[in-house]
Amino acid sequence: MEIERNIYLEQLILRKNNGMVKVITGIRRCGKSFLLFNIFKKYLMEHGVNEDHIIEIALDGIENEELRDPKMCYQYVKTAVKDKENYYLLLDEIQFMPRFEEVLNSLLRINNLDIYVTGSNSRFLSSDIVTEFRGRGDEIRVYPLSFAEFYSVYRGEYEDAWNDYMIYGGLPQVAGFQTERQKAEYLKNIFTNVYELYE
Repeated sequence: MEIERNIYLEQLILRKNNGMVKVITGIRRCGKSFLLFNIFKKYLMEHGVNEDHIIEIALDGIENEELRDPKMCYQYVKTAVKDKENYYLLLDEIQFMPRFEEVLNSLLRINNLDIYVTGSNSRFLSSDIVTEFRGRGDEIRVYPLSFAEFYSVYRGEYEDAWNDYMIYGGLPQVAGFQTERQKAEYLKNIFTNVYELYE
């Protein structure tokens, strides 16, 4: 199930190679990672960017645990930029890295590196996050699905889709669940995690 998020893709395209850190914010599970690693990556490759010029790092994955270290991550990215062509850094869940502001501000000095990051903790939901990058941050706020996006992948009648959307909201995963129990349990887990973030 792939949900088109054209409004957000267009925002990323408009900001491409603008010399700023593109900061993608939004609540957990609203589709930030999918937007970056699937939709935007697909766009880049369809428009002539070689896959080896797209640097993907998901910091919440155990396979990238060592890259949570600021200096190791900086060196890894710097080493990956091997020529003068444009490179695109897609960095997911940046809040897993301490001192990430210093890392990103340092990476901004690599002229042919275009930087995109996501984050979903309380700090990233703050309107102050862009100021962390000394005027070189550009925020794209991602929201849960609109009803049109939700209905585009809904398996059922329009009225049922509207009722589900009104009851359960527009988190992308909810659109794929078939039973009321699955939807309710999923939302319970999500909102328990969100509540714990703010304690």
